[in-house]
Amino acid sequence: MLMRKMFLPALMGLTLSLAVPAAASASPEVNQPAPAFTGKAADGSTVALESLRGKTVVLEWTNHDCPFVKKHYGAENMQALQKEAKARDIVWLQVISSGPGKQGHVDGPTAMKLNDQRSAVPANTLLDPEGTIGKAYGAQTTPHMYIIDAKGTLVYKGAIDSIPSARADDIPQAVNYVSEALQAMDKGAPVPNPVTRAYGCAVHYSS
Repeated sequence: MLMRKMFLPALMGLTLSLAVPAAASASPEVNQPAPAFTGKAADGSTVALESLRGKTVVLEWTNHDCPFVKKHYGAENMQALQKEAKARDIVWLQVISSGPGKQGHVDGPTAMKLNDQRSAVPANTLLDPEGTIGKAYGAQTTPHMYIIDAKGTLVYKGAIDSIPSARADDIPQAVNYVSEALQAMDKGAPVPNPVTRAYGCAVHYSS
């Protein structure tokens, strides 16, 4: 009984950071067409993936209360990637799939305010409270990253980088998979690590 009590907190911590919702078990394959979507954005506009054909698109699943998201925004790592993408005419879309009443759920004005406070510069933020987009992509964690090329093909899915921790001081030592993939695409080369294991908090779907 004592050993069970000792291990329980550790198991609970593992569930927080690495749990995979059953609803998000399906996942698209790389080098195949990315799942189409049309979603409402935080600024009130509607964003359709089809309308972005011809541009590289980055999808970033996010939850502002998640320690792993706070790591990358607190260190301004995520903002640096977003700014790099913007300078290269890459469309960076945050996606919030937290359901109503769940951690990370926000309305449009709040999402925009959070980005202003963090100096974040995504092209837009998609609000996905029903989890439709998240489940189509099999998004499991925050952050969970996807890259779609100009032809609409999914070329990367997985973690933001190679060190699955919530410690900001690990960022300089990690391989940034997103940056690595975008640099390879610029050179017309294959993405070196097209599929990696995402880490972070579980996406808090409504069901």
